[in-house]
Amino acid sequence: MKKLLFALITASVLILTACSDASSEGEIDTIVLADAGWDSINVHNYIAAQIMEEGYGYDTDITSGSTAATIQGLSDGDINVYMEVWTDNIRDIYEELTEAGDIETLSVNFDDNNQGLYVPAYVIEGDPERGIEPLAPDLQTVEDLKDYPEVFQDPEDPDKGRIINAPSGWAVEEAINDKFDFYELDETFNNFSPGSDSAIITDLARAYEAGEGWVGYYWSPTAITAKYDLILLEEAPYDEEIWEESKGTEFPPNDVVISVHPDFLEQAPEVVEFLEQYETSSALTEEALEYMEDNGASAEEAAIWWMQEHEDIWTAWLPEDTAQDVVDSLE
Repeated sequence: MKKLLFALITASVLILTACSDASSEGEIDTIVLADAGWDSINVHNYIAAQIMEEGYGYDTDITSGSTAATIQGLSDGDINVYMEVWTDNIRDIYEELTEAGDIETLSVNFDDNNQGLYVPAYVIEGDPERGIEPLAPDLQTVEDLKDYPEVFQDPEDPDKGRIINAPSGWAVEEAINDKFDFYELDETFNNFSPGSDSAIITDLARAYEAGEGWVGYYWSPTAITAKYDLILLEEAPYDEEIWEESKGTEFPPNDVVISVHPDFLEQAPEVVEFLEQYETSSALTEEALEYMEDNGASAEEAAIWWMQEHEDIWTAWLPEDTAQDVVDSLE
């Protein structure tokens, strides 16, 4: 796993789409944030960017890439700020970069999240209002899945079921691959690799509206887990030794942290002080994501809406005069 992730980092760093104005020392004019490909990180990017621009006078930019590429960009200083580092998804790399002093963690953005293999609740419980009988009433665990391939039939291979993995290039993809081996799911299921997060959402939405069986990787906080009634399939409680050997437990507790390149501590110390106070929750994050879903809004529009709704939260992260400047910019 560790070797694979470092190989991915080496290959992926070439696709970074922007680079920072930061030098190895001194001040900077533009703060570069990381977009690793999911909505919640971009909501937090735009909340932070609004404060950095209107409260502290910096320009901001966002660099897009895979998890491996953006983490490498942070380590190299091409990226200054990473608003959602899912630490246990990239534990080996995160710990090595931290211990080497290549990245600095400032705060925990949120730590009340879940991830794993989900099914719509009607698969297990039915939905009388929609006339849906339970499709797999005894389904409780990931291991139970191998008894129900017909409920999750692969349209391209009807003799097997289909499990939707995380997109290729995401750190968590290999964990799902390992779970396939541990639970011997390959005997009755195909491990399907979607092209993107949006491909997962589209497939889930289609199945959900039709009342069909669906199982796949997802996580919270997201607009999808807020919108749809989903059940996270059970696994054995997290055990570090078993997890490292086979991934045969539930996902480890995941602190989602805000990290920066070490030079940023000197380049923008007032912004560092703000980010050290930055703290939300899955529920607060899902409010913005649900707003995006319900209103067809962009991540930037959702961030502005969230800031207007929760002025009491984010203004507490800032000096009073700075907070007022940002409040004025939202009017």
